Amino acid sequence: MNATSYTTHDVAVIGAGPAGIAAATALARSLRTVVVIDAGEPRNRSAAHARNVLGSEGLSPLAINARGREDAQAYGAEFREGRVTRIERMGERFAVGVDGEPDELRVRRVILATGLVDVLPELPGLDERWGRTVLHCPYCHGYEVRGQRIAVLATGPNATHQALLFRQLSDDVTVVVQPGGEPDAESATLLAAVGVRVVDAVATAVEGGADLRLGDGSLLEADAVVVGPRFTVRGELFEQLGGSMVVHPMTGMPFIDVDPTGRTGVEGVWAAGNVRDQAGQVVASAAQGVLAGAAVNGDLVMTDARAAAGLSAA
Repeated sequence: MNATSYTTHDVAVIGAGPAGIAAATALARSLRTVVVIDAGEPRNRSAAHARNVLGSEGLSPLAINARGREDAQAYGAEFREGRVTRIERMGERFAVGVDGEPDELRVRRVILATGLVDVLPELPGLDERWGRTVLHCPYCHGYEVRGQRIAVLATGPNATHQALLFRQLSDDVTVVVQPGGEPDAESATLLAAVGVRVVDAVATAVEGGADLRLGDGSLLEADAVVVGPRFTVRGELFEQLGGSMVVHPMTGMPFIDVDPTGRTGVEGVWAAGNVRDQAGQVVASAAQGVLAGAAVNGDLVMTDARAAAGLSAA
């Protein structure tokens, strides 16, 4: 980076979902100068309601974020719209470049709360219904489709677990086997034992609200379609800083590994939310943000105290 001007802050939080906003709030309450940069692409923007959110049950994810942003701003946190495209260490600080802004940021610590992207199975009609009648998490959306006709698209080994979880909520669950999602013998036995039907005709499209058009031309009528998305963590900035993601043992997808406070293997960098926890819901992500924000503040306090005492960095 060769920017001629820059602004300085204690901390840059990249991503303004529940994790990033919560981190910024904790830092601002400790009188840290904190800037939050967000590209405006929250993972759950298609969902009309967020569930299992203490005190805010049923609010939309966007409304929850808006409330959180107002709280953080009241304590002095700064928010900027834009996409961080460049980040690198410059001495004891990090240089952060935001697309479309001529000035770069210089910060002492970084919290990555960039989240992930859900990559859905390739099937016409899925994307536009995502978060409404196309679902994946029984704890996020299951209660709302209780007792209804639920079709589970089996595209991988996790489909049996999904089907059993949704069977707890409805006695009308059908597994539609897609290529690569064939249940093994034990899975087939479990599904049959609890009354889950298995259809071998491959789905070719989603029609109407959530009906599945099958390869044999028939129509499987449903009120909700359950899918197993592939999680792609937004870890490019972490890799720019020299970090390496690790493969999650359950999902098989890369993520940022951290210690209990969110500290990564890159000095001065923390991570919170879905970028480090692919299964984390709104409350869990917010909790990780608070923890990361507190840890960063504590790290800066100790750094400054050691400098004041003439001691070397720990």
